[in-house]
Amino acid sequence: MHSSVSATAPVRPPRPARTPPAPRAPLERDRECLVSGVCAGLARHLGAPAGTLRALFVVLSALGGFGVLLYVWCWMLMPWQSGTATPSRHAPVAWLLTAASGIPLLIVVTDGGWAWRYYYLPGSTPVAVAALPAVLVLATAAGVWAGLVDRADPTRGPRHALIVRALTVAVLLVVFATMSLRAMPALFLLLPLAGIAAVLSTSLIRRWRELSGERIRRIREEQRSEMAAHLHDSVLQTLALIQNRAGASSEAARLARAQERELRAWLYDGDSPADSDLPTDLRDYAAALELDYPVRIDVVSAGLSTERASGEAAAAAREAMLNAARHAGGDVSVYIEGSASGVDVFIRDRGDGFVMDDMPVDRLGVRESIIGRMRRAGGTATVRSDANGTEVHLRIGRGMDAPAPANDAATAGAVDA
Repeated sequence: MHSSVSATAPVRPPRPARTPPAPRAPLERDRECLVSGVCAGLARHLGAPAGTLRALFVVLSALGGFGVLLYVWCWMLMPWQSGTATPSRHAPVAWLLTAASGIPLLIVVTDGGWAWRYYYLPGSTPVAVAALPAVLVLATAAGVWAGLVDRADPTRGPRHALIVRALTVAVLLVVFATMSLRAMPALFLLLPLAGIAAVLSTSLIRRWRELSGERIRRIREEQRSEMAAHLHDSVLQTLALIQNRAGASSEAARLARAQERELRAWLYDGDSPADSDLPTDLRDYAAALELDYPVRIDVVSAGLSTERASGEAAAAAREAMLNAARHAGGDVSVYIEGSASGVDVFIRDRGDGFVMDDMPVDRLGVRESIIGRMRRAGGTATVRSDANGTEVHLRIGRGMDAPAPANDAATAGAVDA
C-alpha cells in the first residue's frame, strides 16, 4: 500500500507595487534668477542643488572653456517660465564687470604693460600682456549687458543702464588715450574704439527692437480690423437679425446674443485680458444670465469707475440683475456712471412691478442682499417699482453716511429672489 504525499509549493509574498516616478519639472529658466536662471532651471529639472551645478560650471570652464560654452548653449535654448512678468536678476552683473575692469585698467595706466613692450622691450611681465585685452573685454561686456539686459530689468531700469554705460565708455576712452600717448600702432587703437561702438550700439539695437515690435503690432491691428470688418458685415449682422426675428425671450435669440457678445469681445478687446473692474464684471454676468433666462441685458458704462468687481456695489448689482432676469425677463438695461466722487449703478426692467410691503418677511433678497449690503458698505440703494417696471439705483462713494433703517421699509423694491 502506497501513501501519496502531496507537496505544496511555498507561497511567495506579493511584490510591492512600483510607484511611478514623479514627473520631472520642465526645463525652464526662472524669471526671478541670479544671473540668467540656467543653473536654477537645471537644478529644478534634475532634482539637484543649484549650488552644485554652479560649481560644476566653474570647474568645466577651467577645462578649455567648455563650461562657458555649455552655459551659453543652455542659455540660448532654455525658455523662460510661462508668464508675463519681466525677468529680474538679483546679481549686479554690470557693476561686477565694471569693477573687475578696474584692476587691468590700473595696470594699463600705471605699469605701461602693453603687448608690444612684451615683445620689443625686456623686463615686461605676462600679467602686463593680459591687462589690455582684459580691460577691453570686461568694460565692453559691462556696457553691453547694462544696455541690453539691465535696462529692461524692473529692479534697475534705464538710469542704472545709463550710469554703467557712461562709466564703461569712460574706461575705454582712458585706455584709448593711454595707448595714443604711448604711440601704439593704429591696429591696436581700433580695439577700444570698437568697444565704445559696441556699447553705444545697444541704443540702436533697443530702438530697432521697439520699431520691430511696433511694426508687428500695427500689422496685427490691421489684420484684426480687416477681420472685424468682414465679420461685422456677415456674421455679426446675421446674429443681430436672428435676435430681432426671434425675440428676446426665445432660446435662439439668447444663444445668438451670447455668441455675438463673445465674438465682439474677441475682436475688439485685443490680446490683453480685461481688468476685473465693475463694468467688465457686470458684462460677463449679463452674458451668463442671458444663457439661463429669457432676457436681454444691455450694460452701458460712462465715466471712470474705480469700483472693483469684488466690491459690495458689484454684488448688489448682480443680485438686482438676477432678480430682473428671473422675474421680469425681456429687456433689462444696466447703466454705470463713474466719477471722482463715487459710482452710480441703475438696473431697469419692464416687468409688472410689485409693492415692497406685500412681500413675505422671509424673502431677504432685496432687503439684505441689495439694500442692507449697500447700507453696510456706506452707500445707498433706492428701489422704485410700478406697473411699467422696476428701477434699482445703487450709489456708493467716499464719505457717504449710511441711510436710516426706517428708509428701508418705506423704499419700494424689485422682485425679491
